[in-house]
Formats: sequence, C-alpha cells, structure tokens
Amino acid sequence: MSDAGIWYIGINGQQHGPLSTQQVVDMIRGGQITQTAYAYGQTAPQWTPIAQIPWFGPMFSQSPAPPPPPAGPAPVTVDQIDYEIIGSDSQYVDVTLDPGEAAIADVGTMFYMDPGIRPEPISGDAAASFAGTLGAMTLFANAGKTRQKVAFAAPYAAKIIPLDLPTLGGKLLCQKEAFLCAAKGISVGTAWTKQLGNGVLKSEGYTLQLIEGGGFAFVHAGGTVVTRDLAEGETLRVEAGCLVALEPRVAYDIQWMSGFATAQLGGDGVAVAMLQGPGRVWLQTLPFSRVAGRMLAASVRAARA
Repeated sequence: MSDAGIWYIGINGQQHGPLSTQQVVDMIRGGQITQTAYAYGQTAPQWTPIAQIPWFGPMFSQSPAPPPPPAGPAPVTVDQIDYEIIGSDSQYVDVTLDPGEAAIADVGTMFYMDPGIRPEPISGDAAASFAGTLGAMTLFANAGKTRQKVAFAAPYAAKIIPLDLPTLGGKLLCQKEAFLCAAKGISVGTAWTKQLGNGVLKSEGYTLQLIEGGGFAFVHAGGTVVTRDLAEGETLRVEAGCLVALEPRVAYDIQWMSGFATAQLGGDGVAVAMLQGPGRVWLQTLPFSRVAGRMLAASVRAARA
C-alpha cells in the first residue's frame, strides 16, 4: 500500500495524530479505530467518516476471520435435566426430560416411565458415543412433544446422592455398582482396579468408576450417608465397601488388612480403603456387600446344620 500522506483521526471528539497510513491501518486491524471515527488528511481535506475514505472503507466491510477452534475433541453436550428425589430410606429419583433430552442408567434400575420415553440399549459399539460409558446401560430418550418422566431406583434399599459435577470440578470417582443414572452426555468409565488377595472380593477385585461431564449424575448408598471433607494430609481408613465416592484429588488405595474376624468366607481380614486429603469423600454405613456376606455366611451355616 503506497502512502497517502499524514492523517488525523477523530474518536469520540478526541483528535489523534499525526499518523501514517500504515499506522491507521494497524489501528483499524487492532480494533482501536472503528467505522464511527472520522479522518482528516491530504485526500480528505475536511473531517470525513473514515468508512467513506477509499483507503480505509473496504477494511470495515470485511468480516473478521473467526478464531481457530480449540485443540482436541469437541466438548460433549450434556442435557440439563430436572429431577426430584422421593422417599426416605428406599429412595428413587424422578427425572423430567424436555423433548429431545435423555438420561442414561444402569441396567435394572428403571422404576417407571411415561409413554413418550423410548429406551435403547447403549452397550457395545453404541456406547462409544457416550465417551467411555462402562458396561451395559440404557438410554432413556424423550421422543414425545411434551415433557416426559422416567424414574430410577437402586436394586436394593438405598439412598440416592445427587452429584452436580460442574461444582465438583467435572469429575468424580465412585465405587463400582454405585452409579445409578445421569444426564445424557455424562461419561462413566473404569478408572482404577485392584485385585485383592483374600475374601469374597477376590474374584472381582475392587473397581472405581470415573464419572465425568457437565451435568447431574446420581449414585446410591445403603444405610446412612456420611460426607467427610478431608484436610490437606488428613488420613482416613474405611472398610472398602463403605466407600461410595470421592473427589479425584483424594489419594487412595485399597489394602487387605488382617486382624479382623469377618462374617464372609475366605478367612481373617478385610479390605480397607486408605484415603488421604485434601478432598471430599462420601461413605455409607450399610453397603450391599456387607449384607450379601452375612446372607452367604448364614446360608452356609444352614447347609451344614
């Protein structure tokens, strides 16, 4: 671009200059000069709207290039569902879905649903669209034209804990089988597994799931639900089955600890979760594994009688 002389620019009644043509161009590109400014110069001997000057006018008709897209995969959209938790000891969650919204749930947890709800299995290849969904689950989509309800309950007497993931940093770890349901777009996958050397948990080990996303998820717990906020460096040892969920920043391990007489088969000892803060943990006083162990021991004693 050849120089058209010296320019003076008027912006909101304030005069700026003298400026070269290139300086004016740079200020327009930088957003410091808009098309509401006036210009005065050799080829515009009186104050003229800058957008009417041939040197600069075409620059205001050009749409700025959009910013480059962020690196990595596109963010997953999470449905913003409405819900109500009903009951006291044996609770269920009533989820209201707008048309087109959906929820995912573990198999065998559906309680009831309105006629407009369409269930679809999302195990196998279909689960890939849910960014790591673990195991066989079901998608409950509102295929109707009005708001529809679907309710979910735990497979045993339990309380339901709502988890607003954005307020928890978008991620949470929970014990395997604790996950109940979530808004579509929430990812549920395996985060950590450890094989144990003794007891009734030996065949499966101990697994933590990672729940991740920008909406609501729901887990269930037996007995009384206890929330503990661990300070930096604070430690806590919990019977492994009593651990429901924890923030990822909590350091954890599962160890087999001897010295406990147990009702389960497999000898002396118990699996203990070793937790260290900072972070929040959710505990339950009556895990299903404890109930199942008592029932198994009772059935063995009855068979031997």
